[in-house]
Amino acid sequence: MTRPIVLTCGEPAGIGPEIAASAWAALADKMPMVWLGDPRHLPPATPFEMIDKAADAALVSSRALPVLKHGFGSIARPGKPDPAHAQGIIDVIARAVALVQDGEAAAVCTAPIHKKALMDGAAFAYPGHTEYLAALAGGVDVVMMLASDQLRVVPATIHIALEEVPSALTPDRLRRTIEITHQGLRDQFGIARPRLAIAGLNPHAGEGGAMGCQEVEWIADLVVAMRHEGYDLRGPLPADTMFHAAARATYDAAIAMYHDQALIPIKTLDFDKGVNVTLGLPFIRTSPDHGTAFDIAGKGIANPSSMIEAIRLAHRMATA
Repeated sequence: MTRPIVLTCGEPAGIGPEIAASAWAALADKMPMVWLGDPRHLPPATPFEMIDKAADAALVSSRALPVLKHGFGSIARPGKPDPAHAQGIIDVIARAVALVQDGEAAAVCTAPIHKKALMDGAAFAYPGHTEYLAALAGGVDVVMMLASDQLRVVPATIHIALEEVPSALTPDRLRRTIEITHQGLRDQFGIARPRLAIAGLNPHAGEGGAMGCQEVEWIADLVVAMRHEGYDLRGPLPADTMFHAAARATYDAAIAMYHDQALIPIKTLDFDKGVNVTLGLPFIRTSPDHGTAFDIAGKGIANPSSMIEAIRLAHRMATA
């Protein structure tokens, strides 16, 4: 593969630039990549070369981090996001997506952003990366998968308050989450017949209605109906018994009902190597499964493991 993985700079006051540099150092001789951002935001010792187009990355990547420059006007101060940088961060994401959509790059791997900084500096209208990428793709339905060697899990609802989950979690939304996850596992992970475990919303999956009604009122019926359509589904299952090793061996991905129900188990099992994958997009997008880490930005101690795994997974998906 000569097309590179394009890495976005993310929030330049966070750890994004330094974990990108560390990931390039770990993977330089394995796959081409290109970093999109202001080179002044990279760690000072980073060997980099400016390139004019993404295709040139393959000629450079083994000896230096290829950089497609996107100027931010001013230098970033580690740990202190600058509202003046917000539009540049947003524009870098859009530019990276355009490179993939135009066939110049194989996949996009995004560095962490800080949503409040984007909202304060550029009136960013999206709850997070996932929703913005869906808009850039034309408003397609997407799901956020968190993936590691030990677990793949998809939350049916994402960046909303817990009190809003019961009303947001509708039969149509859960069905689309299952459909998109099933197709993504087939098309991008090469799993011919994906096995999906469906969590309940309530403790003990409602325990027959004693601890919540959604499971008996519609979740179980939806699971049965989709089984009859050919989907390999189990559930609704109590979430507190779904994530031990023996249970995980019975499915290819778990469908959780809300954000923390999905992210707590994967971050407990594999905090440093979890990867965020957006399924449903017409292009490949991965991201490290952590935030900007302002408290350690610029100190040279950020762990690049999740970024490394995100780039590796993007490469595997692009070459499958």
